[in-house]
Order: sequence, then structure tokens, then C-alpha cells
Amino acid sequence: MTPYDAPAVADADEFDVRRIPKYQRLPLIFARFDLLAAGESFVLVVDHDPVEIHEDFARHRPGAYAWRYLEGSDSDRRWRIRIVRITDPVAMRLL
Repeated sequence: MTPYDAPAVADADEFDVRRIPKYQRLPLIFARFDLLAAGESFVLVVDHDPVEIHEDFARHRPGAYAWRYLEGSDSDRRWRIRIVRITDPVAMRLL
């Protein structure tokens, strides 16, 4: 099984940043993530394999998220990734 085996079904919680200038994307993605409560998620839709965004999450939100590829295609230039907040940000500050 690969990360791309999940069905490509549109979610109501998709955050499609493909039409947003690249330099504006990361702050908006983190802002969207930071609004989530523990257990909540959204599906990020981008036009490239978001390896750098994943690295930014690992660097700036370590232990606070889960990342799962739902779909990825170089030919379609569309990747969908489920990002889940797995910790409560208030509780993290207390540690």
C-alpha cells in the first residue's frame, strides 16, 4: 500500500492553495492549522509534492500534527494531504 492508495474524493474541508502566490502559502497554511483543535484536520491541496511544507511542519510544529498523502500526481499537478492536529496547543505550552 502506498500513500496514494486513498480515494481522491473532494472534502468539504479542503484548503486549496494552488491559486495563491507561493510566498503567501506557508503563512496561510500554518494559520489554518493553528485554528484547529486537537483531533481536527483539513485537506491541503497544492500543485507540487509539498516536501518543503512537510519539513516546515516538522521544524515549526514538531509533535503537533499528523501528515498523510491522499493523492499525488505530477501529471495533474495536484496533491492532497490530510493534516491533523494531534495535540492541544494550550497543553503543549504547559509542558
